[in-house]
Amino acid sequence: MYVHPIEYRYFYPEMKSLFTEEYRLQKWLEVEAALAQAHAEVGDIPREAAEEITRKASVKYVKLERVKEIEDQIHHDLMAMVKAFTEVCEGYAGAYIHLGATSYDIEDTATALQLKDAIKIIMEDLINLKNVVVDLADKYKSVICVGRTHGQHALPITYGLKFAIWAYEIHRHIIRLMQLTPRVLVGKMTGAVGTMAGFGEKGFQIQELVMKKLGLKPAETSNQIVQRDRIAELILFTSLVAASLNKIGKELRNLQRTEIGEVWEEFKETQVGSSTMPHKRNPHKSERICGLSRILIGNVFPALENVALEHERDLTNSAPERIIIPENLILLDYMLKQLTQILKGLKLDEQNITRNLGLTRGFIMAEKIMLELVNKGLGRQQAHELLRKCAMQSWSQRVEFKQALLNEPTIAKIVSSTELDEWLNPAAYIGTSVQQVEKAVAELRGYKYEF
Repeated sequence: MYVHPIEYRYFYPEMKSLFTEEYRLQKWLEVEAALAQAHAEVGDIPREAAEEITRKASVKYVKLERVKEIEDQIHHDLMAMVKAFTEVCEGYAGAYIHLGATSYDIEDTATALQLKDAIKIIMEDLINLKNVVVDLADKYKSVICVGRTHGQHALPITYGLKFAIWAYEIHRHIIRLMQLTPRVLVGKMTGAVGTMAGFGEKGFQIQELVMKKLGLKPAETSNQIVQRDRIAELILFTSLVAASLNKIGKELRNLQRTEIGEVWEEFKETQVGSSTMPHKRNPHKSERICGLSRILIGNVFPALENVALEHERDLTNSAPERIIIPENLILLDYMLKQLTQILKGLKLDEQNITRNLGLTRGFIMAEKIMLELVNKGLGRQQAHELLRKCAMQSWSQRVEFKQALLNEPTIAKIVSSTELDEWLNPAAYIGTSVQQVEKAVAELRGYKYEF
């Protein structure tokens, strides 16, 4: 029986599989095997013992059920693994398992292995999402729409520029992930309080060998644990990406409002929008992304609290991490893949886009006309006040902005009707929008990420 929705609803199998109990047990076994191999290389234990340990370092031999059975008796999950592992090793090999190590040498190093696999998936997700957004920017670089500030019609913009802004934001997240990965993917083999005393004078050598075998960096220094600023940074990163996804999802939701209706999520032929209102076409996928972002952002608090443990360590980080690490990574993977699918199927309603450009009867072009009046010899402040009055007249009397302008003697004296028609065209005032998009597409489409 499932309890948490990441087990049955909000997940993709590849990421979810990284956080199963069996997968975690497998990573523990791999770390124990690497430790045994290191001991053999430095002459601490017989090579045959290390080979047997390595051979049996698999959930094929060390069964999760047996580990949990032992844990029920001794109330220590890592030591339960050590005992179950010892049982399946032939001869004297089991006597050398976990030699000189403390629990979190194994647990933290195994966590880094899990995170290594998870980060690879998140990186692929981000790159796929960025590529889709770049394609949208390119496709719609010249589609002019109304820009909105404070929820009000402001000036013309292009959909391409909207998408290009998102593409650069996702690109920055990819760069952030590349930068933080070396700080997160570290393991340790330093013993109970970080002194390496259990490994004697070979401590540095053993730690280097273990991490090299596992493809991790060794922590520069540690106490009983890898310091939690590293985990906190990863959780902060996932929450920052979630905030961006929330931003994109919120924009998509607002643009799908009935009275705006400029973009639409894909809606299948048999899809149901409401249990009682047959006509509904709800943006539920975008809403889901916005809602899930709150979980990731909320998990920042326990991640930061976990940084301040007592003395050489306490156990208060353990329970929260069992929750926040799987939650944030499984949900982020789900959100990224879902948003990618939403954007792949996104439809623009260009008829509504054009309609909305004209809703204000032209006064979204007030800034353009103000600048043209300055070119005609009016002072900037004088032109601003004249345009403000004309816009208010157009608004209150529901007349075309052009007519309000022609009703103003100062303006009518120096501007012709033909000039106003030219200046009131939204296409005449999108600035460098198209060029900005072309620059973004050129930079981002071919960008080579090294990780």
